Amino acid sequence: MFSARRPNRGPSAAAENRAALIAAAREVFAADGYDAPLTSIARAAGVGQGSLYRHFPDRVSLALAVFEDGVREIEALAAEPGTTLDDMLALMTERAITSTAFIDVVSASADARLTHVRDRVSELLEGLLSGEREAGRVREHVTADDLVTAIGMIAALLAKIPADTRRETADRAWLLLRKGIDV
Repeated sequence: MFSARRPNRGPSAAAENRAALIAAAREVFAADGYDAPLTSIARAAGVGQGSLYRHFPDRVSLALAVFEDGVREIEALAAEPGTTLDDMLALMTERAITSTAFIDVVSASADARLTHVRDRVSELLEGLLSGEREAGRVREHVTADDLVTAIGMIAALLAKIPADTRRETADRAWLLLRKGIDV
């Protein structure tokens, strides 16, 4: 059923509408994936498509707004003293379990704006990965891009299965992948 549209309050509602669109997109992307219809997002936010496109001229602009919080969370974890590669992969796997769209976009998009997000994540992984290589815990040939690819593979798998089986499936996938990563 359609959610009721709120009365048009004009420019004074712009910040509220933007926040509603981001919240709705986060939920719709998590449930239906990155390719979910934008009309579903506008409807879930209780705004018209005109409002959606005034704030976000395209899908990528909306995705960037939605996923920025996830990237900030990853950056905050990487900045904490003592954070390990396992900590980072666990957080990214958790994001893949709860929102396959986030990881899918970060790992697979060709759009330069989203590639920048992927590069930010890759740099964080590389910083942790180099320490793991030096300590002899990770194979020398493994790169941050390899890890982003692995996370993307897991996210793609998780997007196709029921939410209640995602955790177990992610754990089993990492068990297999870690055989090629760890020494």
